[in-house]
Order: sequence, then structure tokens, then C-alpha cells
Amino acid sequence: MIPVAEDDDPTTQIAWPQAPRGRRESDSSQDDDVERPPNAENDSENVSNKRSRGTSPRRQLSTWDLITLSISMGGAQIAWTVELGYGTPFLLDLGLKEHLTSLVWLAGPISGLVAQPLIGALSDASSSKYRRRFWIVISTVALVISTFTLAYCQELAAFFVDLLAVGAGDWTERRNVILKWTSIGFAVVSFYVLDFALNGLQASLRNLLLDVTPPGQLSSANAWHGRMINAGSIIGFGFGYLPLAKLPIIGLIGGSQFRKFCVICIVILVATVWMTCANHHEIERPKAQRRQSGIRDIFKGIFSAVKTLPKPIRRVCFVQLCAFMGWFPFLFYSTTYMGQIMAYELNKEPDPELATRKGEFAMLIYSIVGVVAGTILPHLAARDRRLMGAKTDVDEDAEISRLRAMVRQWRVEAARRGKELHLPVMPFLLRNVWTGALLFFSFLTLSTFFISTTFQATIFISFVGICWAVAMWVPFAIIMELLKEPPPPASKGQDSRRPYHARNISAPNRPLPGERRSGERQPLLRRRSLDALDQQHDEEILSGAPLPGGTILGIHNLSIVVPQLLVAIITSIIFRVVDGPDTQSIAEGSGTYLGKNGVAWAFRFGGICTLLGALLARRVPPTPTEKAMRRRLGEMKILGEETNP
Repeated sequence: MIPVAEDDDPTTQIAWPQAPRGRRESDSSQDDDVERPPNAENDSENVSNKRSRGTSPRRQLSTWDLITLSISMGGAQIAWTVELGYGTPFLLDLGLKEHLTSLVWLAGPISGLVAQPLIGALSDASSSKYRRRFWIVISTVALVISTFTLAYCQELAAFFVDLLAVGAGDWTERRNVILKWTSIGFAVVSFYVLDFALNGLQASLRNLLLDVTPPGQLSSANAWHGRMINAGSIIGFGFGYLPLAKLPIIGLIGGSQFRKFCVICIVILVATVWMTCANHHEIERPKAQRRQSGIRDIFKGIFSAVKTLPKPIRRVCFVQLCAFMGWFPFLFYSTTYMGQIMAYELNKEPDPELATRKGEFAMLIYSIVGVVAGTILPHLAARDRRLMGAKTDVDEDAEISRLRAMVRQWRVEAARRGKELHLPVMPFLLRNVWTGALLFFSFLTLSTFFISTTFQATIFISFVGICWAVAMWVPFAIIMELLKEPPPPASKGQDSRRPYHARNISAPNRPLPGERRSGERQPLLRRRSLDALDQQHDEEILSGAPLPGGTILGIHNLSIVVPQLLVAIITSIIFRVVDGPDTQSIAEGSGTYLGKNGVAWAFRFGGICTLLGALLARRVPPTPTEKAMRRRLGEMKILGEETNP
């Protein structure tokens, strides 16, 4: 085993991009009570961190810690429903033309392309113990201001129009026209600010998760993020349906349903962000390691990181490109699809309001299924503590001795009960769970060939929630584990040109004819040869260059945003080919939904893209933690087959 990790987190505690990054060995970082060399500096740091509030990357997080760490993502998702579920009707009600609303929703991909990589890089370059929480608070303040402006945009517009004395009075047509476009201007600017702030908040929350979560709990922490996202959607859409004017206290706010919903979102967002920031904090880097990086260096570092992404992370990004080519048609047009199915089932144009309610109800069930799946599925990849590293594993010999003692004890206990020896079970690899979800999504979207009723469409939309729960958990967990636990460098004493020999780890440890049995050293020698092969493979795909966590997560977000731009172009082509131009539909007497089938074909196109993503997901390597667990399980099997342990 490689000695215990340094205090500084290699993904976040560097003066990015110039400072070197210490390597963290995957095995040694699994245990939450890793002992460090006794010296005065470390002792003083440990004492100070024990006295400080909040969590740090040096201890295991409890369930409450994981909840408070992730709950802000739920608050952000509730704020997102302001735009996602109610933005277009609000803009149309203000008087904005329908074809101009698409220009407003360009804010999403633009902010994703700019905000997340930039904020990730800026926070990576900071050495402050508030480097992540600073951006969380700034983004929250911007969200509060933009949401408040949306709620009161007409009142604010009237105030400024009257302040500038535009028109002779509120009875003049000129004042009313200026008031209308001023309200629209406030709303459009607010939506752009809201998009940028949401991207900054979500990026900073994931960066904070990367900072404070131990490597062995990254999968669980990201699963909690996914649950909170789906829970936020449920709460957001649920509040939108409630008669808020009739509720106590909320009814005192006055104004429309949209205004009351915006105020509720502000309160929930501030409360959840406060819980996260109060209970979790980063660790400040020593002053000796601080370096200042200019904005020019930041941008150079982002472009350099894009070009030099390690192969495992690059493969995850390629999978995300394909996956979100399928996700965006579903997220954009699922309610429209329900209306088209209703028209097909009734053979007439359905009531638009009823069709919208049916679609929103299906999306609500989809969010509930996502929460349930996000709670159950992570158990498939739950890590057995018996396969994790321990603080006593100071080297390979110590780990082999510990494993031998564990297997010997299990054999004795099994013999005492008259049963066979049962070793721990290796959980599902994260990439396998991801592949299964992508294949299931492809199957669901291609099943639209056989959907002809609203009930079947509701089942289809609901089942997609299972895939969404995986999409919000697995890829982020894989990337964070790769960032947190890069593979250890090969031993300097090893000759990389020398071929390594590895026996099948499932074969019994029997000596060959004429061979002298080496006892405890035999599994160790095989272990070292296997380690050497793993190191060769890892060195081939994961370079030793610094990997700033926030920047890499921001770049990963680019692979999610770019498909949004591509889908907008491709779906418009699909709609024109399948449904024909709007003028032709109007001439034939077709309404909004009747005779239209373009959304189903957009879903099928997305299903083919996710099928390609599932094939690419097989190229994503297991995380260092999963490799270490699989290696230990192999050693346990060998030790369990020994006749004379």
C-alpha cells in the first residue's frame, strides 16, 4: 500500500493551474480514521478541525450530513421549476410573442457554457476556506433578486415609468405600451440572471460535495443529490397546482399565483442554502501554498483542461453527449407528446388546458418515480465495508495479513455454524448501472411505436424517471471518484518495459511440480503483479497532470449543454419533415395536436443516441475504489481456497 494521503485534497486544494498536485491512493483513503504521521503541524490542524463547525473531507458523513449537503440542490430545483414549468405562460401573459420566447430560453445553454466552467476555475484558484460557499451565496443572492423581480416585474416597471414621467398619465396609450415592454424587459433580464445564477449555484454545490465528501461516500452523496433534484421537482410542481391564495399566510402576499409561487421558492431556497453552508465547510490551504492566478491564466487553464482531459473523464463526457441528445427532447416536449397522444386517442383536437394538465400530471408521477428509484438503485452499488481499505493497511504486506486474518475468522465462524464460507459480494459497478439505465431509456423511447393511449403514455413518462435518477447520480459519482482518487503512480523501482505475469486470481493457490510453496508471500506476489498491470493501464489513460475538480466538473457540464443546442436544430428539422410547416397544417385544418407525430420521432431519435451512449459507457473504466474492492475480493477468494491458511 502507498502511505496515507496528504492533508490537501488534490482536486481542490491547489493554486490552480500552476501548483503541483499530490497523489491520493485509493485504498488508503477509504477509511475515515486514517492515522497520519505524528507531527506538530498535523496535530494542530486536527485539533483545530475538530473544534470547527461543519464537516471536512477527513471523516465519514452521517445520513444527516448527506441530507444537509444535498438539500440545497432541492432548493435550486424548486427555483428551476419557476422557469421550466411557468416561464413561457408568464412571458406570453406579459405580451411577448410566442416565437420570441425561444430567444429567452437561449439563456440556458449560454449560461451552462460560460457559468459552470468559469466559476469552477475561479473557485479552484482560490485558497480560501469559503472558495465554494462564496459562489453559493453569490448565486443565491442573484437568484433571490431575479426571482423577486419576476414576481413584481409589472410593479417595478410601473414605478420606473412613473419615475421618468413617461406619458401624460396612466390613461395614455403610449404609457401603457412602454409599461408593457418595460415589464417584458425586466422579465427577460431576470430569466437570464436566473439561468446564470442557477448554473453557478448547481456547479458550486457539486464542487462543495467534491471537497467535503470522502472518496468512499461520493456515490452515496451524488445519489442524495439526485433524490433532492427529483424531490425539488415534486415540491415545485406541487406548489404550482395548489390554490395558494387560499392557504394561510401565503394568501396575504397578494397578486397572482405566479407571484406567490416565486415568494415560496425564495424562502425555501434561502433556507436550504443556509443549512448547507452552516453545516459544511472547506479546508483552507496553508499560506505557503497560496498563489495568485490572473483571469487570463484561468481562461488558459480552462482551454488547456478541455484539450488534455484524461481518457476516463473524456469517455464519461462522450457518453453524456449521447445521453442528453435523448434527454432534451424528452424534457422539452413530454407534455406536448401527451397532447398528441390525446388527439390520436380521441381523433379530435383535445382541450389544450386538459392536455397540459395530463402532461404535467405524468411529469409529477415521473418525479415521484425518480425519487423512489434514486433511493433504491444506489443500494445496488453500495460498497461493503469489508472490501474497503483500513488504516492498518500501511503497505501491501499489512493488507494481505489483515485479509488473511479476516478470511480465517470467517472460516472458523462458518465452521462453528456448520455452514460454508461466504465471502462478501462485489456490488454492481457504476458503469454497469449507467449502461442499464441508458438501454432502458432507449427501450422506452422506441416503445412509442406501440403507444396509442394517454394511460400508456403516462406509464412511459413515469418509467423514464428511473433512468433520470441514474442520470443525476452515476456520471457525477464516476467523475468525482476519478478526481478524488487518481490511481497511484507506479513504483520507481519497477521497469515499465518488463512484462508482468499475472495468474488467474480465481485459480487455487497450489504450487507447481518442483516449486517450493512460498506461503503468505505467494498471494502477495500475485497481488503485486496485478497491481502493476492496473498501474500500467491507469498510467495509459490518466495522466499525472493536475486535475482541478471545479474546472473538470464545469467542463463535464459542457457535454450536457452542447446537446441542448444540437437538439434545438435537429428537432426543428424532424418536426418540419414529419409534421410539415405550420402553414400547411393550418390549411389542412389541423390544430395544435391533431395529426402531429413529430415529438414521438424526436423521442425515437433520442433513443438511438442513448443506445450509442450505452455502448460508449462500456468503455468507461471502473473507478479506483471499485478496482481496489475487486482486487481485495480476488485476494479473499484465493485466501479462502487455501487448505492451510
